[in-house]
Amino acid sequence: MAECPSALLTDLYQLNMLQAYLDYGETETAVFEFFVRKLPQNRRFLLAAGLDQALQFLEGLRFSADEVDWLRSTGRFKPNLIEYLTGFRFRGDVHAMPEGTAFFANEPILRVTACLPEAQLVETRLINILHYQTLIASKAARFVLLAPGKLLVDFGLRRAHGADAGLMAARAAYLAGFSGTATLEAERAFGIPTFGTMAHSYIQAHDSEAEAFDRFTISRPENLTLLIDTYDCEAAARKVVALAPRLGERGIRIGAVRIDSGDLIALSRQVRHILDEGALRDVTIFASGGLDEAKLGRIVREKAPIDGFGIGTSLTVSADAPSLDCAYKLEEYAGRARRKHSAGKATWPGRKQVWRCERNGRMAGDVIGLDRESHEGVALLRPVMIAGQRMAGGPTLVQSREHAANQLAKLPPKLRQLEPGAVYSVRISEALQQLSAKVDAGLSRDNRLESPG
Repeated sequence: MAECPSALLTDLYQLNMLQAYLDYGETETAVFEFFVRKLPQNRRFLLAAGLDQALQFLEGLRFSADEVDWLRSTGRFKPNLIEYLTGFRFRGDVHAMPEGTAFFANEPILRVTACLPEAQLVETRLINILHYQTLIASKAARFVLLAPGKLLVDFGLRRAHGADAGLMAARAAYLAGFSGTATLEAERAFGIPTFGTMAHSYIQAHDSEAEAFDRFTISRPENLTLLIDTYDCEAAARKVVALAPRLGERGIRIGAVRIDSGDLIALSRQVRHILDEGALRDVTIFASGGLDEAKLGRIVREKAPIDGFGIGTSLTVSADAPSLDCAYKLEEYAGRARRKHSAGKATWPGRKQVWRCERNGRMAGDVIGLDRESHEGVALLRPVMIAGQRMAGGPTLVQSREHAANQLAKLPPKLRQLEPGAVYSVRISEALQQLSAKVDAGLSRDNRLESPG
């Protein structure tokens, strides 16, 4: 992996608050939670992702000498903050849902417990990491559910919003069940399988399509896939049939052909017929080119003979839902439950836990309650970092991918089918409701005391 981004990859207001906290000795234990307030209109569930990178960030967060010198040079901050940042380390605890866990609105997927300045400072980057990977994993899960058993490959790097986004999208998609990616760095960094064919420019660079095919097969004979829609898809398929016997004499087998444009359903049927007639029944068809859930769903429903898909822009920018209404909010400070009460953005106070019940191997309902409570089902938030050190024996990406597959298999049928209007039961515990009422009463009393006259 690349070196950790600058500690200055944060908002100015974080350091403004730290200055005030330090000035007034506000350094007692704080509890913050990351959650999504409401699901996008066309999402029935989300998949938690990005925890591994979040923990890497917390473990490695340091202010370099150059960064501290720059902050000092701005003249914005007092010596006590500069000194604090010089020796900064995150020493808090983290509880989180395992990556690949399905979750729903208002359910905390990560809880940070640390002294207030530490817990505050990490807000911006934690949201940045968890939001994007969760967004993309949740999008990728839709493709996985629509096309079970199909080869799904992330093709989105070139239109991702920056290099880091492209790399993290490859990871999140693989976590959600994609077969692999076209991004080489994702293989080096995470061990994700990579797939690649050729571009239309390669075909165009040759005087004939047949010549391009012949030369490519000699240079890249392993896992051979030929792009056949540069000029005439059917004609190119016939050239593949003609080329196959000559390749066979050299011990080279054509694995697949790729179609990147046009009516993929009609073209795949025509190409399948040509390949089958040419005794190439084992050659698969791979399709790409502006695919989203609607197009993929239609292809699957029409039973087009396509064996795999490259998914690009719609995945990497989560085109239909490009953001989540997520937040990282203070829920407890100095042993006292806290609650935001803004219109439309009120939070549930206190340290919380999520319990999940299952019936007949399917998710049957969740309860959000206080961490000290006990409810039927499995508690989803688990300790992953203690005193700034990651817990040993955390899952690998492959294990998290297996967990995500298990989660998708346990979704209620209506959620698996992505039907509009499908609802999953999430209940707020009675104790949490009572605590909320108590906090509200305290806020009301405090406001009355502070009112003039």
